Formats: sequence, structure tokens, C-alpha cells
Amino acid sequence: MEPTRKQGTLSSPHQENDTVHINKEEKAFFTQQSKMTTLPPLPMTRPKLTALARQKLPCSPRTIPRSELIKEKDDIDHYLEVNFKGLSKEEVAAYRNSYTKNVCVEMLRDGYHKSFTEFFALTEKWGALREAARVRSLSWAQRPLEEQPDKLDHFYYYLTRAETAERKEYFEEVYNNLYALACYFNNSEDKWVRNHFYERCFKIAQVIKIDGGKKEAEAHGHMGLLFEEDGQLLEAAEHYEAFHQLTQGRIWKDETGRVLNLLACESLLRTYRLLSDKMLENKEYKQAIRILIKACEIAKEEETHHNYIAHTPYSNICDPGNDKKMEGEASYYLGLAHLAAGEYETALAVLNTYGKISTDLDDDLSLGRAYEATAKVLQSQGQMAEAVKYLKKVMKIARNNFQNLDFVRASTMLGDIYNEKGHYSKASEYFQQAFHTTADIMNISLMDETKVHYGIAKAHQMMLMVNSCIESADLTSLDCLLSWKESRSDMIPDPTSVQIPILQRTEIMNNVRKKSSD
Repeated sequence: MEPTRKQGTLSSPHQENDTVHINKEEKAFFTQQSKMTTLPPLPMTRPKLTALARQKLPCSPRTIPRSELIKEKDDIDHYLEVNFKGLSKEEVAAYRNSYTKNVCVEMLRDGYHKSFTEFFALTEKWGALREAARVRSLSWAQRPLEEQPDKLDHFYYYLTRAETAERKEYFEEVYNNLYALACYFNNSEDKWVRNHFYERCFKIAQVIKIDGGKKEAEAHGHMGLLFEEDGQLLEAAEHYEAFHQLTQGRIWKDETGRVLNLLACESLLRTYRLLSDKMLENKEYKQAIRILIKACEIAKEEETHHNYIAHTPYSNICDPGNDKKMEGEASYYLGLAHLAAGEYETALAVLNTYGKISTDLDDDLSLGRAYEATAKVLQSQGQMAEAVKYLKKVMKIARNNFQNLDFVRASTMLGDIYNEKGHYSKASEYFQQAFHTTADIMNISLMDETKVHYGIAKAHQMMLMVNSCIESADLTSLDCLLSWKESRSDMIPDPTSVQIPILQRTEIMNNVRKKSSD
């Protein structure tokens, strides 16, 4: 438990002891001040000035006019001067200065000059970023740092502890305190503060040798995440590679119980995949395939390593299924890269590996992805019959597992294949299934897309019958066309089933003969 510092008592020269007896008016004043406190005290050591300053924090972040602030300050000064002439300057400053300034003063008074320098720079940057965001967005409503005393308390508590440990060269303790700050500020608004302390942790971790490199490995992981979130994937990959290398053969875990080596492998493969996606967008197929082959090799090595650990007393930390799944995922994206590069045979071989892994793991969803990707390769090769077989398997798996989007994709692909082959009736059937599914899940964008496909297929289907009637050039076909134009139904009626009255048929024939003579 951290020692707490006594706040001290207000003293008067008229009292021999250090206790002040206050009357009812004074009691009411301090009762009002205590009611203005918003947040309960944190379970950590607070300096004297900041403890006093917290007592005057406002209950609400409302804007107080400057004239009212000046009047309030003058009233407090006058009251203190009349009733408590024995107050020290620092006690008066606790009421006069802002909470941030009191934290700065306390750091300097206690000799934490490095902590003050870092804290002051962070508060200045905080204000600048907040002002820039306010100018860009009228709806931006993040509170000023001054109105968040808990954050100021965390700055003081951990920065000063880190500086004390650094003076004694307890670098592991320095790392722990800086990492605690990074975790505390790990939210969407304060992510830049988290990143600042991640960088500080990385620098400190370089000099920690007592733990065999665990802190350095963790720091590389944090830096990789920092660069990955910023979109700097090459830099992220470098840090994740170092993270993976340092954790190989180790059974280290993080504070949540995750195995660091597995976390490093997952992060590295994810970054490689994101890099390959960018390369494929730029049509850099060879580079994308090269980096995905590297990802597959890492996944296989990881599986071999964990198979070895499985025969040791530490077997409980390994999950062979997870290793196989990572290998399968790497194979899947490698197969897609070969497909994009036009290397169809290689793509089929790699995707076949992914399908076997998915079958071994009894993973239907992954198997469906493997079948869908295989169907795309076969479709590119012109093997439509084989592609249709795989797509029907995808539809069955998606239906059984309630994967509506997968079902829509497979139905749309089947509709496209049949539409290209001129089988418009079957195309309409599959497009209709896709359309109804998107309507059921209320996916407006997909519903509009499938509706267009369905409409085109229906138009093609109707066009076949229209063309057939026109090419026949007989009375029955003509009757069929006229009947369809009158009803405007979505299907052309069968010419053999159309019955037109004799008078109407005679009129039609007269019109036809007249046009022929003209």
C-alpha cells in the first residue's frame, strides 16, 4: 500500500496548538466548498498542493464569466486574510492556481524536474491538439485536461515513480510505470498519449537485460501496433518480426495470459496480409506472393514448434488447432494472390491445401471460403461445370450455418455463370434467391445490386420468347405478342395457349395485310 501524505491543518496565530476552531459561518463556507467536489479521491499518493486544489474543483464544466471568477478570487482572499492570517503561501496558492499548475509546482518542489518537463510538454500538446480539433469540428466536445483531475493525478503518480526508479537504475520499474500510463490512456481520445508512452517504454526496454529480453519483445509488439494503426505497415512488420524472433522458443505470457509468441505470429501474419493487399492493388503480384509465401513458412514453423512443446510439461499453453488455422489462413490469401496473378494451377494447389486443413479442423465456414475461392479459379479457367459444383457446395454450407452474405455471393456467382451461358431461366432463379435473402436481412446496398441482376436476367428470359414469336411470323405468335402487350405480365404467355376472339383476329389480319401491301 502506498504511503499517504497528510494534507496539514489550517493554523491561526491566536491558537497555541495547530487546530483551528471554526464558527458556524466558517463551517457553512467549507461545507459549500466540499459540496463542489466532483470526483472521489483516487487510491494513490497526492502532493499537498494538489490535495488542497481538488477541494475547489467545480461540479460542472460550465463556463464562468471572468468577472465572476475575479470576484470569487477576491472574496476568498479577503476571507482567508481576515479569518486565517496564519495560512502559508502554498496553501493560498492551492486555491488560487489551477490544478494543472499545482501539479507542476509540486513536481518542481519535490525535485522531479524530468517529470515536470515531460508533463508540461504533454499538457501543452494536449491543449494544442484540442484547439485544432475544435476548429475542425464544431461537434467536438472533449473536456479540457484541467477538468479531468484523475488523469493529472495519474501523470503525477507514475511519472514521479518512474523518475525515482530511473535515478536508482531500476529500469524494469521505470518500464512498468510508463507502461501503466500507456494502458491508462488506451482509448480513442487519448491514443496519442498512449503512443508517447509506448515509445518511452521501447527506449527503456533496450537497456533491460535481466528478464532475458521479455520487456524488449513486448515493446516491439507495442511499437508494431502503433505503426500498424498509423498505416505504416513496413515499419510495423519490422517490429513484429523482432517481436516474433525474440519470443521464439519462449513460453512468456502477457498480463492477460496470452502467449507472446502466438500473439507475435498472429500480428506478423496480419501485417503481411495487409501489405500483400496493397501490393495486389498496385498489381505488384510477385512481391505480394513472395511475402505471403513467407507468411506460410512462418505459420508452418509455428506449428512445428508448438508440436514440440505439446510433448513437454508446458503443453497446456499450446492450441494445435489455432496453429493449423493460421497456416490455413495464410494458404488462403496466397491462393488468392496466385489467382490475381493468373497462376491458376498454383492457386488451385494452394487452395486445395486450405480445403484439407479446414476439413481436418471440421471448420465449415473456412471450407466454404476454400470452395468459393476454388470456384473463382475454375471460372477464370473456363471450367464452368466444375465451378458450378463448388458454388452449390458453398450455398449448402452457407444455408446450414446461416451465413447469409456467403449465400448471396454464391447465388450471384451462379446467376452470372448461367446468364453468360444463356440459361436465363436458371440465372433468374439464382438471382431471385440472392435478392430475397438480401431483402430478409435488410441489406439495402446488396438488395439494390441483386435487384439489378435479377431484372437483367428476367429481361433476357423474356427476350428469348419475344424473339421466338417475332421469328415465327405466324398468326398465333402475333396473337401471343399482342396479348402480352395488353397484360404486361412478367412472363410471355405460351403461343399455343393463347385464345383470341375471331373479330379481333380478323382485325389483326387486315392490319397485317394492309402493312404488307404498303
